[in-house]
Amino acid sequence: MAADDAEVLETALRWMGEGRAVRLAVVLATWGSAPRATGSYMAVASDGAFAGSVSGGCVESAVISEARELEDGEAPRVLSFGVEDETAWHVGLPCGGTIRVAVFHPVKALLERVVACHSRRIPTALALDLASGAQSLAEGDEEIGRLPQPSETLFIRQHEAPWTMIITGAVHISQILAGMARQVGFAVTVLDPRTAFAQGERFPGISLLCGEPEEVLAAMTLDRRTALVSVTHVPRLDDAALKMALASPAFYVGALGSTRTHAKRCQRLESAGIATADLERIQAPVGLDIGAKTPAEIAVSILAEVIAARRGKPIRRPGRTPSAG
Repeated sequence: MAADDAEVLETALRWMGEGRAVRLAVVLATWGSAPRATGSYMAVASDGAFAGSVSGGCVESAVISEARELEDGEAPRVLSFGVEDETAWHVGLPCGGTIRVAVFHPVKALLERVVACHSRRIPTALALDLASGAQSLAEGDEEIGRLPQPSETLFIRQHEAPWTMIITGAVHISQILAGMARQVGFAVTVLDPRTAFAQGERFPGISLLCGEPEEVLAAMTLDRRTALVSVTHVPRLDDAALKMALASPAFYVGALGSTRTHAKRCQRLESAGIATADLERIQAPVGLDIGAKTPAEIAVSILAEVIAARRGKPIRRPGRTPSAG
């Protein structure tokens, strides 16, 4: 589940805790040019406040209106919007996209379990009966595997473990990269053993850990949904982080430094027993070649490369075979 959808559910729970009636809208399917993916959430409070989106702005007003009209105990409302509908211009979909959205009453206890599992990197799947509104939750791959197949009346919304970015080095580039990565759906952790760098006020809203990379990373989960970027400028720290990342199935491993710096880094890591095939996983110099110079530009180039790897796009580097990350 993307970080923005997790935040929508957390907002819905907060509103419920305040005693406000809440409805959830979820994208059931899309065709053509639709800006939001299937499964995208929007929460709507009884006073009209909303969080998230189901179309990037095209049909939100209509969905909010339907959500506020949904009575207690009423079955989900299934809404379709598209260019062929007479409402197309009214809701803002004249460009050819078509979306199908369900508006329903969320079960507070189930949302709490989804959010709790998300924080523990446990996948879940919410089953919603579109005819009755009945809901159930499967936790973990085994339970999810036992769910029935989706149908016209049964929608299954799977919530995978969050995409994670670990940034080694609490430097200027990291301050910018961490915030941007969070905006595009990564759960971000920055680590640095240097107390002068690892200051909370420099990374508001970001998980910041002060400790040696090998110790901090040993206590974390680096899996196929993890990207590690090392930008400490200190060979000892970068090398330690890269060793841990290369021993994991992380989908992206990148390190700051020139081609010459990286060649020396590879020599050190090879001497430490890292196989050549593993060294080739390191994206370095880190970031897409866009001519970046400033810390902000470098952060943009790094994030673009990580997104490309996450989406399975080949990463092309001069003199190297394209890599998918």
